Amino acid sequence: MPDVSDTSESVPTQPQPAPAVDTDAGKWWALGAVCVAVFMLLLDITVVNVALPSIQRALHSSFQDLQWVVDAYALTLAAALLTAGALADLWGRRLVFVGGLGAFTTASALCGVSTSPLMLNLARGAQGIGGAMMFATSLALIANSFRGKDRGVAFGVYGAVLGAALAVGPLVGGVITTGIGWEWIFFVNVPIGVLAAAVALKRVPESRDPGATGADWMGLVTFSAGLFLLVFALVQGNEKGWGSAEIVGFLCASVALLATFVVVELRQRRPMLDLKLFRVPAFAGANIVAFTLAGSAFSLFLYLTLYLQTVLGYSALQTGLRFLPSTLLAFAVSPLSGRLTVRVPVRLLLAAGLLITCASLIAMTGVTALSSWTVLLPGFVLQGIGIGLINPPLASTSISVVAPERSGMASGINATFRQVGVATGIAALGAVFQHVLANHTKASLAASGYAHEAIAAAHGSLVTALQSGEGKQLAARLSPAGGRALVHAYGVGFADALTTILWIAAALALVGAVAAVVLVRSRDFVAGGSASPAAAPAAAIEVPAT
Repeated sequence: MPDVSDTSESVPTQPQPAPAVDTDAGKWWALGAVCVAVFMLLLDITVVNVALPSIQRALHSSFQDLQWVVDAYALTLAAALLTAGALADLWGRRLVFVGGLGAFTTASALCGVSTSPLMLNLARGAQGIGGAMMFATSLALIANSFRGKDRGVAFGVYGAVLGAALAVGPLVGGVITTGIGWEWIFFVNVPIGVLAAAVALKRVPESRDPGATGADWMGLVTFSAGLFLLVFALVQGNEKGWGSAEIVGFLCASVALLATFVVVELRQRRPMLDLKLFRVPAFAGANIVAFTLAGSAFSLFLYLTLYLQTVLGYSALQTGLRFLPSTLLAFAVSPLSGRLTVRVPVRLLLAAGLLITCASLIAMTGVTALSSWTVLLPGFVLQGIGIGLINPPLASTSISVVAPERSGMASGINATFRQVGVATGIAALGAVFQHVLANHTKASLAASGYAHEAIAAAHGSLVTALQSGEGKQLAARLSPAGGRALVHAYGVGFADALTTILWIAAALALVGAVAAVVLVRSRDFVAGGSASPAAAPAAAIEVPAT
């Protein structure tokens, strides 16, 4: 397999002597530690999706709380990723990697013992910081431990492990949540994290970048604060009112902070996010593709999970089984797409993948209050194919249009755009979802003649009850006929809301397809800057943390 070290988040910029472990079995222990750690990280991301309804019931969470279970992680990961890479170059990649393991493991334990939505979401944010430290250093640690042909083998193993984690995540999450409880999707990380950290400290060689100058703290603060205020405003807008002083203030502050971030980055000698890279059309196109894919397909997993469990009544395990066509097809198609990148123009693969993703979202718009889960199956199949088709060419494009020494930052920027897409996608789609769900449920309930009974049982807060996912609990407090009417109305409202955001997500995927065709040009690719297009790790590492 060709050398794919340029996919590293922070590959050394100057030649370094081969580590002593390169001649013995130590390097394979190093590979094992890195793979186990990142397998745990990605598995934890995917298993959370199917556990969300169980978490909602256990912690009496609102719909906004569920959004933050995903967004708290995605935001901190997006904000900390590039800074973690810069600190790893300065302080040592093994040190930062092990520190990330410690933070992620500790935060996982806190997630498992959480007694309130706020505690869980704060712990999820801490998990994101630990995850960023691990992501930013994992590929560089492998590149530093291996040389020659063994490096290609190591990256192949790494990519296969990560792809497997993403493929089996929903099923594993279903098994754990249904079998022993949602807390254990977090508790299982503790012994694994401790073991991986011990192996890393003993077996993984340390490496640094002699030219590193440190982190861009002003960029970190303005970017993370601006992004947080934007997502917070989107999540709280329905409840507090879009014209309220609080929401308008948050949105204005977000714009001001993000504008300050742009100014700060343009004035930095070594910015954490080099905006000059976006002058290359193909680089801009690759990041638009990353954002639109994450903001459309991946953001929908939360709402599809809630539909399968809240409306159709499936358990977490049954839900995980129904996601398998999508995840397994994405895993199977990715290596095929990687091989196609040497024969088919990359922009056509990216555009085709997003068009298939767009078609998959449109195919799911047939859901109604009376549908069975099979109405989603054609969409799941198309979605798996589309995602699998996009991942390898997207990963290679993001680093192949910059000079080799900029590949670490380019890869980090692409991963950051994915996480921003997930965070803002969930928040923005959620705002639309909540509005349509409440209004259409009330309209359907009014037509049945039981609206007054439901409002009385909800103590005048029917909208709040519906948006918090308590429709079925409320129905149990009504008369038998009123309860049936509310359950049906809730199913109608949920199906209408899901259909609405599916169309919005499909439009976003279409925008990404157009951007791929227009911007990703072969003449922008840099000679010597391309990693192996078929590289498995590139395909795997670019899957977002949802």
